[in-house]
Amino acid sequence: MQFHIRCGDSVAKPLTIHMHTARGRIGGLIALMLAWATPACAHPHVWVTAHEDVIFQPDGKITAIRNSWIFDDMYSAFAVQGLSKDGQLATKEQLAPLAKTNVESLAEFGYFTFAKNAGQKVDFGPPRDYSLEERPDKLVVLTFTVPLKEPLEPGRAFTFSIYDPTFFVDFSLAKTGPVALVSAPKGCSIGVLGANPLEVQDAKQLSEAFYQNLSPGANFGMKLADRVIVACP
Repeated sequence: MQFHIRCGDSVAKPLTIHMHTARGRIGGLIALMLAWATPACAHPHVWVTAHEDVIFQPDGKITAIRNSWIFDDMYSAFAVQGLSKDGQLATKEQLAPLAKTNVESLAEFGYFTFAKNAGQKVDFGPPRDYSLEERPDKLVVLTFTVPLKEPLEPGRAFTFSIYDPTFFVDFSLAKTGPVALVSAPKGCSIGVLGANPLEVQDAKQLSEAFYQNLSPGANFGMKLADRVIVACP
C-alpha cells in the first residue's frame, strides 16, 4: 500500500507500507513515521493517553521511567490491521516485531521523555521491557522502560514531561492515576503541573498551523505538556 501525504500545496514523497504480515510490515509508529517523512504536515495527528511510573532502586535513587501509552482508536485500528483473525485481538507475540521497531525508532526523539534534575538534563539509556498490546476495547498500548544512564537522588528537583516537540503526537496524562512511584522511599510524593494557557500569539500560531496544514513549530509540544515533579525528603 502506498500513501501520498499532502501538506499545503505540495505532495510529499510516497511512503510504502506493507501490511500483509508483521514480518512484512514497515515497523515503527506508523503514524509517527508519516510525520517524520513529512514534517510540515498539520498537527496533531495521533493522540496518546499516558501513564507513567517512576521506578526507584533499593538505595532510594531513581533508576528508570516506565511509559505506558494508549493510542487513539484510529491509530490502534491501523496498527493491528491484518494481524488478527475472526475478530480476535492481536497477540503480544504478533505485535512484538512492531513493538521493537517502535521503541528503536523513538531513540532519535529522546523517547518523547524529557527529564531534568536540579535543572540539568537527564539522559536515558537503551529501552527495555517493551511490548505492544491490543486491549479488549481495541485500543493499542505501547509499554516500555527507559533507564536513567546514571541513577540519581531525586531530592526535590526531579521533573519530567512527556511530549512530542513538534506536536504531531498529542500526549495527555491520564486523568486517573497518571503517575505512580514504584519502590519509592517513604515520604516521596508526586505533583503534576498542567501546562499554562497559551499566550495569544501562540494560540494564533497553532490556529494558523491547523488551517494552513503546517507545523506550529519545533518546540510547540513542550508548551502544551504537563510537568511531573517528584519530591523526596
